[in-house]
Amino acid sequence: MRVLVTGGAGYIGSVVVAMLLDAGHEVTAVDDLSTGHEDAVASGAEFVKASITEVGPVLTERRYDAVMHFAARSLVGESVQYPDRYWHNNVEGTLALLDAMRVHDVPRLVFSSTAATYGEPATVPITESAATAPTNPYGASKLAVDLALTDYARAYDLAAVSLRYFNVAGARLGSDVAYGERHAVETHLIPIALQVAAGSRDALDVYGTDYPTPDGTCVRDYLHVVDLGDAHLQAMAAAVPGQHSIINLGSGSGYSVREVVEAVRRITGHDVPVREVGRRPGDPAVLIASNARAAADLGWTPTRDLDQMVADAWAFVQQASS
Repeated sequence: MRVLVTGGAGYIGSVVVAMLLDAGHEVTAVDDLSTGHEDAVASGAEFVKASITEVGPVLTERRYDAVMHFAARSLVGESVQYPDRYWHNNVEGTLALLDAMRVHDVPRLVFSSTAATYGEPATVPITESAATAPTNPYGASKLAVDLALTDYARAYDLAAVSLRYFNVAGARLGSDVAYGERHAVETHLIPIALQVAAGSRDALDVYGTDYPTPDGTCVRDYLHVVDLGDAHLQAMAAAVPGQHSIINLGSGSGYSVREVVEAVRRITGHDVPVREVGRRPGDPAVLIASNARAAADLGWTPTRDLDQMVADAWAFVQQASS
C-alpha cells in the first residue's frame, strides 16, 4: 500500500512511518513542523512540509491507498486558553483532509482519536459504549471529528477507524536511529520523570496523594508506542468500506504515579525527588481502557509493560543527548 501519514514528523507519527516502511509500504509523511522534527522521519519515506489543509496537491501526485491522520494540536491546557486553535486546526483541518481524500478517491483512514472524548467516565475500565462528555476543547475537537467520520463513512463509502488511546510512552529503538518523545512543552509523566533522573529538572510534582487508589495517587493506562503502532497497522488492514469503527486502545489495567516513579528509579538507577502538591481540578482518580474490542476486531493486545516503556524511553534520552 501507499500510505500518507499526517503529523508524520511527530512522536507517534514518526514511529508509525518507520513501522509502515518496515512492513513494506510506501510512505509519504506530511507535517508542518510546528511541533514535529524533520529528522524524525525515517529515511525511506518521502517528506512534504505542509499543513493538513494543504494535502490536496500531495494526493494529486500519486494514488494513495490510505491515510493515517495524527496531525493535531494536543495540549489540554492550551486548548482551554486558545480554543480557536483547536477548532480551526483539529476540526477544520481534518474536514479539509477528508474532502481532499474524497476528490482523490483515497478509500481508508485511520484517525488518532483520544480517551479525552470520554471526559470523566462513570465506570472503569472504559468501553466504547461509555458516554462521551469531553471536559476541554481538545477532547471536544477530537469527538467532533469522530462524529464527522461516521457520516463521511456512511455517505461516501469511506473505510474509517478511530483509535482512542490514553497515555503513550516508550520509544522505537533501532541500530542507527531511534524515535521517541521530543516535545518543546513536556506534559507527560514518564518523560518528565526521566528529565528528573537525568538531572535536567529538580523534582517531579505529584498532583494529589489522597485519591481512592491503593497508594493515593492517580492511576492511568499506559501503552508502549510500538504496541500503539501495531494497532494502527492492524486497523488500516481491518477498515471496512462504509463503516466507521471506534476502538479503544489500552492495557486493561494501569499504573499509579508512584509506580511510574519507582519504575523510573529502578530502570535508570537514579533518584527521582518528588514534590507532593494538591490535586489538579478535574483529574479523575482512575482512567483505564478496556481493550476487549481491540482484541476482537483487530486481534490486538499490548505486549510491552511499564518497565519496557521506561527502559526504551530512557535509552532514547541517552542516545539523543550523546
